[in-house]
Amino acid sequence: MKVLLLALAICPSPLLAQKPEATVTSSQPAAHVSNRFTFTVNAPLREAAPLFGPEGERAWAGDDWNPEFVFPVPAQDVEGAVFTLRHGERTAVWVNTLFDLSGGRMQYVYVLGDLLVTTIDVRLHAIGSARTKVDVAYVRTALRPEANEHVASMGKHDGEQGQVWEKAINSYLQGRMAPE
Repeated sequence: MKVLLLALAICPSPLLAQKPEATVTSSQPAAHVSNRFTFTVNAPLREAAPLFGPEGERAWAGDDWNPEFVFPVPAQDVEGAVFTLRHGERTAVWVNTLFDLSGGRMQYVYVLGDLLVTTIDVRLHAIGSARTKVDVAYVRTALRPEANEHVASMGKHDGEQGQVWEKAINSYLQGRMAPE
């Protein structure tokens, strides 16, 4: 341990010398937006819930949803899963912080470089035996003033996703049940 400390004192790591990039100055507060949307899935809770895991979402979310799992490997929808996802030129690191299929609750946190942090909370509630109500909440926070406009724009987009998600999921479910 003494050797390591001496080595760091003589030859400090360039990583330790770097200033953190994610700073928000007091002259311009960080943008922070919250949005919620609700929609209905035409499937019972036990069938709808798996569609909100990173692997399950591949079935309905389109080509842009392509998570690359860091843990677990092979990929599996579990609490504690860590995966990356491309967002344009950047890569976001996602963590599945809650994954309760029987309780119908999922939560994700992702960090997009030094730009923003997002929390996504999904809650499912059975509507009778054949349908499920889905409540989704997005919370986004800029990590530096230059990201404020981007966070505001993403927040506006988030609020419009209920109908998009409902159509995509129900189309997937309908296609899955269609005779071949």
